[in-house]
Amino acid sequence: MLLKEYRICMPLTVDEYKIGQLYMISKHSHEQSDRGEGVEVVQNEPFEDPHHGNGQFTEKRVYLNSKLPSWARAVVPKIFYVTEKAWNYYPYTITEYTCSFLPKFSIHIETKYEDNKGSNDSIFDSEAKDLEREVCFIDIACDEIPERYYKESEDPKHFKSEKTGRGQLREGWRDNHQPIMCSYKLVTVKFEVWGLQTRVEQFVHKVVRDILLIGHRQAFAWVDEWYDMTMDDVREYEKNMHEQTNIKVCNQHSSTVDDIESHAQTSVYYMTMDEVREFERATQEATNKKIGVFPPAISISSIALLPSSVRSAPSSAPSTPLSTDAPEFLSIPKDRPRKKSAPETLTLPDPEKKATLNLPGVYTSEKPCRPKSE
Repeated sequence: MLLKEYRICMPLTVDEYKIGQLYMISKHSHEQSDRGEGVEVVQNEPFEDPHHGNGQFTEKRVYLNSKLPSWARAVVPKIFYVTEKAWNYYPYTITEYTCSFLPKFSIHIETKYEDNKGSNDSIFDSEAKDLEREVCFIDIACDEIPERYYKESEDPKHFKSEKTGRGQLREGWRDNHQPIMCSYKLVTVKFEVWGLQTRVEQFVHKVVRDILLIGHRQAFAWVDEWYDMTMDDVREYEKNMHEQTNIKVCNQHSSTVDDIESHAQTSVYYMTMDEVREFERATQEATNKKIGVFPPAISISSIALLPSSVRSAPSSAPSTPLSTDAPEFLSIPKDRPRKKSAPETLTLPDPEKKATLNLPGVYTSEKPCRPKSE
């Protein structure tokens, strides 16, 4: 497990960014989705939590096979996606990323927003007070981004907002710019696979950092597009973007995945429970007509076993008779005489009688021995 805390400052207020982050996420997802890769929105609906209150729950599928490094593409399927689940209780959000193909991989992100320049060192004390972590500041104006993502119109050093007058940020802008807010993100990456854990977790953190940098640069560069929006306006924009993004992503997959399966998934998504039950009944009837209905024909009888030469099974296959009696090789013979391993009675010698020892060539007598005369 690799834990890092990212702090990204913005020339906005927390209240302003409530609209901006929704707009940025929707537009960014739409722009990054093309040729079957990108973000598919599966679910987006209000959600209420007993502790955090009212919020919004979103579930997405992020298809990113071509964005993986070559060593990762070699071990993942062609159609590879990560499931994103987000609970937005602004100014506090929780985001989780999992992958069914990699059950030991997960990303957990907790985000808090405050109107300061990233100076709150105890903001995550209740979540990770005793956990060791690295704190990384991200500067949207001066930090470099991958060249393929660079756009001059989204560069805060060159962009200046017509509606707010903010922009053209210079080095050290966080020290004296007003207004200013900070997005605090506590990111935990887990990939508990021996031999690959460190490499994968470091790679994922690098990707997360780039995404955070690009996303926050865009949120500010697009400020004139969303600054006058209400919450209802941005929810409507979000809905339209999700529909257009799903078309870009899902249409490409329908050409690479089995057409029947893809059509069934799309149709079921809009079915009611009654329609699903009716479809299930009709499908079962059609299936029965194709293969026929076979009633069970299992019976047990006490017919004696046939000789091994008549049975269709190989002669080496053991047969199990339907009987409660033990097999012949396990039964005890009834007429077998009992083997006597020891005498039934044991007779001990009389201690009052003298024992004699009969050895070859030795003779004994009860008469006393006399000395031999010379």
